[in-house]
Amino acid sequence: MTLRFDLHIHSKYSSDGVLDPKKIVKTAIKRNLKGIAITDHNTIKGGLKAIEYETKDFKVIVGSEIMTDQGEVIGLFLSEEIKSNNLINVVSEIKAQNGIVIVPHPFDEMRRSALHPKEECASLIDCIEGFNSRCIFQKYNDKAVEYANKHNLPLVAGSDAHFANEIGNAGIVTQSEDLQDAIIKNNIEIFGSRSMFINHAFTKGLKRWRKIRYG
Repeated sequence: MTLRFDLHIHSKYSSDGVLDPKKIVKTAIKRNLKGIAITDHNTIKGGLKAIEYETKDFKVIVGSEIMTDQGEVIGLFLSEEIKSNNLINVVSEIKAQNGIVIVPHPFDEMRRSALHPKEECASLIDCIEGFNSRCIFQKYNDKAVEYANKHNLPLVAGSDAHFANEIGNAGIVTQSEDLQDAIIKNNIEIFGSRSMFINHAFTKGLKRWRKIRYG
């Protein structure tokens, strides 16, 4: 059986998110996904809330996209908040929870938050996000794939959805019921298409509005 998962979605618990976790799950099921990872910025609250809507046929992975002193990393299969912002310590906290360390949208020069992993970073990383739907230029996804292949790291993918129309735009496909094992052993394939540019405009507008309203 082919199982499809979107491994990078933001809920209203992200500073730039609007989606209720329940709506995310309902939308993902309608789009024939078998599971999702909620990866809110610097918190696992969205993932913990989404678990309430998990079913025997639909899996929710608790994650977080954490800003470190070198750029963002994603931790998947988390049970506790990540408290550090130092890259080495963040990786240690994720591993202490038996989680997986992913570098999302690496090398994306359009994002100040992107981590640009050096050669020595490869030993810290479990996976590279080889396709992110919100990378405006495909060359950044290509560079991520090149780094992963050079260092023999599994490739994952995610929509980076902030709005419902983006859910399921990218992700992984596997035949395995044990998703964490499949990722680590690289028994997966990635798929994806880029998000509509208007979604980037909506996100910028949302951030500006919240800054004006909340300071």
